[in-house]
Amino acid sequence: MKILYAVQGTGNGHLCRAMDIIPCLQQHGEVDVLVSGIQADIVLPFEVKYKLHGLSFIFGKHGGVDLWRTFMSSTVRKFSKEITSLPVDQYDLVINDFEPISAWACHLKDIPCIGLSHQIGALDPLSPKPEESDTLGKFIMKNYAPASISYGFHFKSYSERIYTPVIRQSVRELDVADRGHYTVYLPSYDDGHLLKHLSRFEDVQWEVFSKHNKQPFALKNVRINPINSDAFIKSMAHSAGVLCGAGFETPAEALYLGKKLLVIPMKNQYEQHLNAASLQEMGVPVIKSLKRKYEYDMESWLYSKSKVRVDYPDNTAQIIAQIVEKHK
Repeated sequence: MKILYAVQGTGNGHLCRAMDIIPCLQQHGEVDVLVSGIQADIVLPFEVKYKLHGLSFIFGKHGGVDLWRTFMSSTVRKFSKEITSLPVDQYDLVINDFEPISAWACHLKDIPCIGLSHQIGALDPLSPKPEESDTLGKFIMKNYAPASISYGFHFKSYSERIYTPVIRQSVRELDVADRGHYTVYLPSYDDGHLLKHLSRFEDVQWEVFSKHNKQPFALKNVRINPINSDAFIKSMAHSAGVLCGAGFETPAEALYLGKKLLVIPMKNQYEQHLNAASLQEMGVPVIKSLKRKYEYDMESWLYSKSKVRVDYPDNTAQIIAQIVEKHK
């Protein structure tokens, strides 16, 4: 079989999942990899045949998506050209992790596209939803990467087509300990904002991983590190807890490692509010933003001993085998 596996390159979660999914796909045929987007910090250890601009959400510096920069980074002409020039008709199977170019190329050429993403799981009617509706956000998520057949990942298996998270092998193999620090990944906040608020908790050691700085430095009780996947997961494994956005992979890995977790959903990012609703239902504390009025909630979390227990089995190979056998 010739398989096209297309991955969204905004953020790092899709690429982390791809590290485990690609070897499983390679057991079933010849796999070409497509990555579109311009906001990832992780490089796949596989050949990427198609590296496209695609559509990327640009992180801001005050807790949300920068809508203007997101709009300016995308052009209809470039997007259309990438869609029409992608030879999806040369493949026996197209599997798509919320990647718009291949999804729309298949849609326009009437070629089946298998959606396999967290977004599908989060949008499932049986998955928890936030109290506040976001009509535009929901519309974008539903139409961003259309699929003929859909399978999803989520924090819990809410339906038969929703699987528990893919926990990459590099995380499963970590030695877990509690060395007292807290690991932070909040890419939509700049370093100044993080330093201002985190340094207020003088007795807490923070290890921040930042998209906004390429050189490590420390100020008071806060250490700022550039993004490095290996260093980040080791920091998580040795932490007392994890403070992060309400993405998918980082919270899932923190829960798998048995860490105390606090999440802050990104503004203007409907998916993160869907995730926050699911995490909150599971017992994970959620705060709206990194502001002084939420410091009491942060302090309560810091001194809490409560952790959410999860069971995320290593069944990626079986999931991929089932999907390929069903749709080849």
